[in-house]
Amino acid sequence: MTKAELNRIGVIGGGAWGTALAALSAEQGDTILWARNPEVVDSISHHHLNPLYLPGVPLPPQLKATGDLGQLKDCDALVLAVPAQTLRQFAGMIRHSLPLAAPLVIAAKGIEISTGLLPSDVLAELLPGRPLAILTGPNFASEVARGLPAASTLACSDTAIGAALVQRLGRPTFRPYLSDDVIGAQIGGAVKNVLAIACGIVIGKQLGDNARAALITRGLAEMTRLGLALGAKRETLMGLSGLGDLVLTCSGTQSRNLSLGIALGEGKTLAEIMGARRSVAEGVHTARAIEALALKHGVDMPICAAIDAVLHRQASIDHMLAALLARPFKTEA
Repeated sequence: MTKAELNRIGVIGGGAWGTALAALSAEQGDTILWARNPEVVDSISHHHLNPLYLPGVPLPPQLKATGDLGQLKDCDALVLAVPAQTLRQFAGMIRHSLPLAAPLVIAAKGIEISTGLLPSDVLAELLPGRPLAILTGPNFASEVARGLPAASTLACSDTAIGAALVQRLGRPTFRPYLSDDVIGAQIGGAVKNVLAIACGIVIGKQLGDNARAALITRGLAEMTRLGLALGAKRETLMGLSGLGDLVLTCSGTQSRNLSLGIALGEGKTLAEIMGARRSVAEGVHTARAIEALALKHGVDMPICAAIDAVLHRQASIDHMLAALLARPFKTEA
């Protein structure tokens, strides 16, 4: 497969990331964005803006938008930029409305709570035989859409399809690096969101930069242990989709998960925080799934377990901090 064979790209999801990816794709070829919200479709189609999710960012005039999924039936590849917990729903919609065998690019980060499945496993279950790729990395949507430099991982077990997707979606300011480690790319993108909530709590409680650096480093060790247990490659978790995404999400002020953790550390309740938001902080959902996966595979992930307890089992932040600091001293290996 070549770049020329991937001329028409369909993007499913009119949020910030879906819109940013659609804008990138539209600069190089025919692109159509599906969005559920009619206001988003109208604004992109007539004003070349998405003020709900990417305010102030002009979009390419050649980018098309639709609320009719059937309009994507002739696309050569589909990018799924939807929340991880809704991926099963969208896979069902694709199966009924878009039966062609176009490659699917997963741009969601997370693990399905009800099953513990990675996004690629969800799609393999509902859309068997479809070529799959993962696009993930240290990318804030607004910066990508504005043309600021960024890099990402594109993981695909089919090298030819992966290489064609890299060429089709890549730009001088958006550099996808090809990988064949589909599992590792997904683990990094999921675990980092939970660790970002933990970093936010550290900031909100004013525990200092030393504590945040230690948490990022030990969190990377947790991420790596889980990834290796599931068959990932260590170097993937040291790359853009692991360490890179972790550093961005634990330090960037645009991070939804980091800001949620800061609010928790400052004393707000989860219900208060979520009630005031339009966008999704995937780490809230993913914490439960990661804790279940860690227990299933016998992987020690104390930071992620502590965040799950705070978010979903009414554990106090101070109690979980005390428990983490009371753990026995160990070797770093």
